[in-house]
Amino acid sequence: MTQKTYQPKIESLKPAWHLLDAEGISLGRLATKIVYFLSGKYRRDYAPHLDNSDYVVVINCAKIKITGKKLRQKKYFRHSGKLGKLKETKLDLLMRERPEKAVFLAVKNMLAKNKLQKRRLVRLKLFVGEKHSFEDKFRVNPPAGGKS
Repeated sequence: MTQKTYQPKIESLKPAWHLLDAEGISLGRLATKIVYFLSGKYRRDYAPHLDNSDYVVVINCAKIKITGKKLRQKKYFRHSGKLGKLKETKLDLLMRERPEKAVFLAVKNMLAKNKLQKRRLVRLKLFVGEKHSFEDKFRVNPPAGGKS
């Protein structure tokens, strides 16, 4: 007797929305929480070849906690492809100018390096302050028949 593997239909995949507050959470722990929701492995309808990830909205990116000497020692590198064009940016400068970029790079480096990485990163929404433009996604409807 052979068992059949369940294949979810693309139309049935409904992404959920998650709101995370980054205040006081270390960068690595925050990134693992975000990757947990973006990869979608916790869902019952997970399929490795489909993008069934959820949307993640992160607020207070400027208030994350950096432990140890990472602010002075951690460097991010980028290269244009030309000789001698390797550039580096320290985490201290990145946190002062664009703290959401530091969170984005941590999440990007934790995600699987495949064709789904770019699609999953599109579902990540980062905000420096407490205000974000996705308030309507998190509104809870009042109970039916109750006082309004």
